[in-house]
Amino acid sequence: MKIIANNKRANYDYDISIKINSGLVLTGSEVKSLRDNSSSIKESYVEEKSGELWLCNCFIKKYHSSSDKENNPTRERKLLISKKELNKLIGSIKRDGFTIVPISLFFNDNGLVKLNIGLGRGKKKYDKRQSQKLKDWNKNKQRLLKNN
Repeated sequence: MKIIANNKRANYDYDISIKINSGLVLTGSEVKSLRDNSSSIKESYVEEKSGELWLCNCFIKKYHSSSDKENNPTRERKLLISKKELNKLIGSIKRDGFTIVPISLFFNDNGLVKLNIGLGRGKKKYDKRQSQKLKDWNKNKQRLLKNN
């Protein structure tokens, strides 16, 4: 598994409960560009349109040897996900107020591009402070155990 892009803010801004791997509908030049690690999912999000999930605002740079005339690097890309998981995600979005957050973009062992998405709820400011305190305490605890 080769990681292409990470969204480090996802775990900071959201309390993620479920993680799911999904495929993406990409063109050939986009896949070649991803092999050069020229993408970003920092500002991207997933939205539901007419019973399908779409990845929006994901930046994939134009491949330098591509002959595509019209290349929109932030176009919407369809997510490929099973019907059972799709219904579960859409139901959670509409009923429970969850959000689908892209976590990481990677190549799997077969060479296919996959997107790791998480179903999460937004954190408040005090939740973010509490998680930062816990993270700092765990670092100090490991440091103390290592020195002793």
